[in-house]
Amino acid sequence: MKRKGFFALTVIYYVLIVLLSGCAAVKEAGKGFIGVSTQVLEENRKTALKKSFALDYDRCYLKVKEILNQSGKESFIYALDPKEKLIAIYFTPADTTPVGIFFTEEAAGSTLIEISSPSIYAKEEIAKRIFAGIDEVLNPKIERKTNVKEESGS
Repeated sequence: MKRKGFFALTVIYYVLIVLLSGCAAVKEAGKGFIGVSTQVLEENRKTALKKSFALDYDRCYLKVKEILNQSGKESFIYALDPKEKLIAIYFTPADTTPVGIFFTEEAAGSTLIEISSPSIYAKEEIAKRIFAGIDEVLNPKIERKTNVKEESGS
């Protein structure tokens, strides 16, 4: 009998928490509990590394996903939200430091990318990878073959 009373009080307690704190807080707490919260990324956005690219939002978003999925690049995408213009990743599957990639559409078909993380190292490494990958798309390196003839002396 005591157990039923304790259970009822626990349910009432959680219902009161939900009513007093609002649904958004409960939703974020649930995301944090299962490990997919992006709140810390939003909070660290003010110190994000930023760079603009002459790509429209859709191409930029897809290119970043492609860069993150390349072999040898071990980042794990845990949240994709095209409406919020966010890709959230863990630095590596073993290192679950969160890193957020935010996209802001700018004028004339360009996009601002912001890399946010509570870890300076993770933020810098992901920014380096993404910024270099997009720069390569915009300014591909041209391989030039030169014909070099060996001259033999007589």
